Amino acid sequence: MLTTQDAMAAASCPPPDPSCDADLLRHLLLLSHDVSSSSSSSSSSSSFSHLRVNPNFASVPRSVKQLALLFEELLREYSDVGRWLPRSASLCCREILLVLHRLKLLLRERSARSRACFLFRAESFAAEMHEQVVDLATFIEILPLADLRMSDDVRDLVRLLRRQLRRSSAAVDPSSLALRGDLLELIASVEGGAAPDRRGMQGIFRRLGLGDSRICRFEIERLECDVAAGAVDERWAAAMVALASILRYGSCVLFGASTPRSDSSKSPFSPAEDLVVPDDFRCPISLDLMRDPVVVATGQTYDRDSIVRWIGAGHATCPNSGQVLSHLELVPNQALRNLIARWYGSNNLTFDGSDLANSNNAANKIDVSSDNGSAHAETNKAALEAARLTASFLVDELEAASSVDAAHRIVHELRLLVKHSSDNRAFVAEAGAIPLLLPLLKSVNTGMQINAVTALLNLSILEANKRIIMHTDGAIDGIVHVLAEGVSWQAKENAAATLLSLSAVHSYRRRLARHHRVVEVLVQMARDGPTSAKKESMAAVLSLAGDRENTSRLVEGDVVAVALEVAAEPEVAEEAAAVLAAIARRGGVEAVAGANGAVARLIGVLRRGSDLAKESAAAALVAICRHSGAAAVAELAATPGIDWVIWELMGAGTERARRKAASLGRICRRWVAAVQDARTSRFSAANVTPPTTVA
Repeated sequence: MLTTQDAMAAASCPPPDPSCDADLLRHLLLLSHDVSSSSSSSSSSSSFSHLRVNPNFASVPRSVKQLALLFEELLREYSDVGRWLPRSASLCCREILLVLHRLKLLLRERSARSRACFLFRAESFAAEMHEQVVDLATFIEILPLADLRMSDDVRDLVRLLRRQLRRSSAAVDPSSLALRGDLLELIASVEGGAAPDRRGMQGIFRRLGLGDSRICRFEIERLECDVAAGAVDERWAAAMVALASILRYGSCVLFGASTPRSDSSKSPFSPAEDLVVPDDFRCPISLDLMRDPVVVATGQTYDRDSIVRWIGAGHATCPNSGQVLSHLELVPNQALRNLIARWYGSNNLTFDGSDLANSNNAANKIDVSSDNGSAHAETNKAALEAARLTASFLVDELEAASSVDAAHRIVHELRLLVKHSSDNRAFVAEAGAIPLLLPLLKSVNTGMQINAVTALLNLSILEANKRIIMHTDGAIDGIVHVLAEGVSWQAKENAAATLLSLSAVHSYRRRLARHHRVVEVLVQMARDGPTSAKKESMAAVLSLAGDRENTSRLVEGDVVAVALEVAAEPEVAEEAAAVLAAIARRGGVEAVAGANGAVARLIGVLRRGSDLAKESAAAALVAICRHSGAAAVAELAATPGIDWVIWELMGAGTERARRKAASLGRICRRWVAAVQDARTSRFSAANVTPPTTVA
């Protein structure tokens, strides 16, 4: 049987129901060409031809290519108006259309999976393919050839095709079973602490068709994607996690560090046609990648936009099952959403889910989430041992590298390794990579500098690695060098994110701020950089502002003026307003209040910023009004429409924003009341000092 996900896809995107026999035959012809061409296309992209899991995967496309001759013949004979297929033949052809569609889906899934997944699911794939071949043979068997207009040659071809399809078997090729057994033995030996034998690895890589580092990298990425998507049985999941780690080690040993991809070149996992999206992640209605998966009353999952349009078009049934929907409630499928988000991360793509965005978190600059892959990785001894071997091998190679190009490839490989898990980060640091990466931060090679600083950023996620970095001579100087003189904005942004990551430890904030250039280069980056660089620099400054002792250094470093300047940019307003609020809260309110245009800029954020930006702006304004008294309150109260802005924030802002807005409202009301009292008493408003504290 097809998997549940494929069944959903098949049912939700069935072949069209032709209105006449000519249309039916055209669809059959097109679909048969698709199926017959899938063999060559999948082999060229994924090289499955050497994995002889089941003979049907090679023979079926050839058989369907022969079947296309039948449809061509019938289309010539029955395309004229008034010519109809016999009813029994028409019904058979419609069933054949469905079978061909399922075959297409099965072959597409085969080409979308990793070689290892195909191997570990050999019995399942073989059984599913055999079932479809038997169905196809059955419908061809009952096709009334005697009642159809066709040549004798085509009739003989169909009879031959019947006999060929009847020889179908669900048996798995012994060579595939032997290869799977050897893989399991390799995993067991690594788990036992033995380093894989080079000659043995060469044989396994050859049988898997992994002939160079590029193909290995592609296979590892697909393998990790399959694990994240749950594409294999639970009993094989741990083995596949271990295998991904072992393949990475074997690729490094056999082929050396992989060549870094050019930023301008299209990678196998760029968001283009070469990126293979797991069928599990596709919406059964649109067949596009789901971004907001939801579950309907029947238990099926669809993308929210697609199912809303389906229901809005007047449909009251489930697109997959055809069952009537007992209710129209859509329940978010958070588990699947998390898997999709993880898949995005593993392919260096940005997932646009709003609840995943957090501009103040250094993890946003990290290649992937901190524990990408599978829950099995944490306790998978074979995977851990292979990762340890890989880290040690790469660090030794980096230390012995005799050329810039060789070092660049190794650093790139280290960057890929440390993006996968905390264990990998620990192994790489323990092997001594951090002191070797620091000199490379000053490289004039753009790719080298980016890979070195990004590897350092990923390493810094781990608390133990933060300590190593902070206690290694020249580490902060190297990061500051990238911030000040980096050869690309990407390198500078990652350097700022590294400072943000390091400053997560409270005691390190003071050390970083005391460095004679840290604040200076962050401020310069916020002034001169593109929007993304401004966000990163402000995020790092915000972390430093979390310590009261740093406030004076930030004020002296002109942080207040720069934050007010970039607060006018919508994309940076959230971080900038948070910096101003933090400085005002920790002893720098006088500097914020005295800055030129502070109240006006913060009111602008209050009007147009995000919820978090408004919250920070309101907090900063409350601090300014309490400190500066009449002048600040007068400017605030005199702003046109400020009452409505405050009222709106009290009703729709965050909980903290509502509290701060209420405080602003009370300050304004007391100011107005004081002015009115002064006028009533014939005093000048200039002599009236409104309350500077709020009850």
